[in-house]
Amino acid sequence: MIRDLRLDDRNVFLSMVKDFYSSDAVAHSVDPQHFEATFAAAMEKSPFLRALMMEEEGKPAGYALLSFTYSNEAGGLVVLIEEVYLSEACRGMGYGHQFFEFLEQEYPSAKRFRLEARKENENAIRLYQRLGYEVLDYLQMVKDA
Repeated sequence: MIRDLRLDDRNVFLSMVKDFYSSDAVAHSVDPQHFEATFAAAMEKSPFLRALMMEEEGKPAGYALLSFTYSNEAGGLVVLIEEVYLSEACRGMGYGHQFFEFLEQEYPSAKRFRLEARKENENAIRLYQRLGYEVLDYLQMVKDA
């Protein structure tokens, strides 16, 4: 089951986010205060963020963070899959595939779904490629404020 994050998910969400940012899926550490700020923004129903909880038989299995933008290149709504995390016990069981099916059903008007992956995260990349995701030939650049 995939549902929106709730207030009573705070501790499990923060624990999973900590696991995610301690894994090889990310390139660098993040200030843990950001995790609290993200949870607060999700609870405030920020129009820029949607936080989802994935469950297996009523127990937390993972989470995902989405953000939204408009792209002239894509011709409309782009759903950015900022983070998708499954607990180790739930990996390789098809939940990732189910999550992406959910996204496409939830956002039928989206013109593009976009995500990032580290080259070292080979299992995730194989899943994304099986689902039709392609590598963009862009150099990403950021400037933090």
